[in-house]
Amino acid sequence: MSTVHQATAHRPAPPAPSHPAVGAATGLLDAFRSGDRLLATPTRTLLAHGTRTEIPHGAEPVAERVAGALRAARAGGATAPVVIGAVPFDAGAPSALVVPETLRTGPPLAADPLVALPPQAGPADAAWTITPDPEPDVYAKGVAAAVDRMWRGELSKVVLARTLRISGPDVLDLPAMVQRLARRDPSGYTFALPVGQGRTLLGASPELLVSRRGDRLVSNPLAGSAPRSEDLAEDVTRAAALLSSAKDLHEHAVVVDAVHQAMAPYCSAIEVPARPSLIRTATMWHLSTTVTGTLASPEVSALDIASALHPTPAVCGTPTDLARRVIRETEPFDRGFFTGMVGWGDADGNGEWVVTIRCAEAEERALRLYAGAGVIAASDPEAETAETAAKFRTFLNAVGAVL
Repeated sequence: MSTVHQATAHRPAPPAPSHPAVGAATGLLDAFRSGDRLLATPTRTLLAHGTRTEIPHGAEPVAERVAGALRAARAGGATAPVVIGAVPFDAGAPSALVVPETLRTGPPLAADPLVALPPQAGPADAAWTITPDPEPDVYAKGVAAAVDRMWRGELSKVVLARTLRISGPDVLDLPAMVQRLARRDPSGYTFALPVGQGRTLLGASPELLVSRRGDRLVSNPLAGSAPRSEDLAEDVTRAAALLSSAKDLHEHAVVVDAVHQAMAPYCSAIEVPARPSLIRTATMWHLSTTVTGTLASPEVSALDIASALHPTPAVCGTPTDLARRVIRETEPFDRGFFTGMVGWGDADGNGEWVVTIRCAEAEERALRLYAGAGVIAASDPEAETAETAAKFRTFLNAVGAVL
């Protein structure tokens, strides 16, 4: 079993695959060790070692601090410097972003045929201790209180989260967990990133906040969810019900409108589909809209736009300031990096930034899992509690625990 502090400095390079697509991405996944930074997206797989520059905390916007560090790295001889890491839900809190010492890149996991193979090792049998915070009934009461405030006209939506602390007798095998997360949803966004004090943020998010490639911008807001079913007929029924649900369609429209309004000032053209589509993960169905735009100024980076979008109503609520206050008053924990953003960016402003959901923070022998649900006036407290339980399944499956 790998330990949290396993060294990675002198790892030999894997042998070259017989075909460039075979093993190019899964080789990077297999090479991940605790302390590395892994980010696998639908466009590429990144594995970073070491730290060349740590992005400092400060009063300047995070995008400006990142841009300065990348300029300095390029001036210092780095040919293609990249920043990689995580930004917390509270944009004023310290981030966990670095320009790595070395960076290995490959194609997306979904393009590698070997990703279809099961991970070499399943979750270890362990006597997991699971502690919810808050308890499900307390969470449901918080949802009911928020619904009451909405009926009084105070706010339109708030996203309320709860956590599970899972602890076991052994040091966590992070590489094995990342393998299971990545191979379960290879078309999504899998990440494992150190966030300080011996903690690692890892997860498999389905939601792209924004990407920039040249002058092309893409955002893929998700809002409105339903759990998957192992029965095919029931699974299709749930998907169809979600696509016609007035409550979920309204929740989704609020998020898409907010993304549209935040992106529009940066675009010379923007396209927003009239109706959402469906996407699926291993455990959930989501309403999805892909918003595309043409960047008006090359000086604006992907992280600039991600910062303008964050937090969307999909992870906070509307109006934003009041939703933040309700979150602080209701949730008995600090979200930290949950519902923040993870991603990468280069010195030319390109990059991909992802909403940090379906995630956990790992530390030695324990994991803290996070899951939230969008609450609107039509929400049912029991249904929202059940939705968070379904979202926990992504990680519970990765560690072999049952809620």
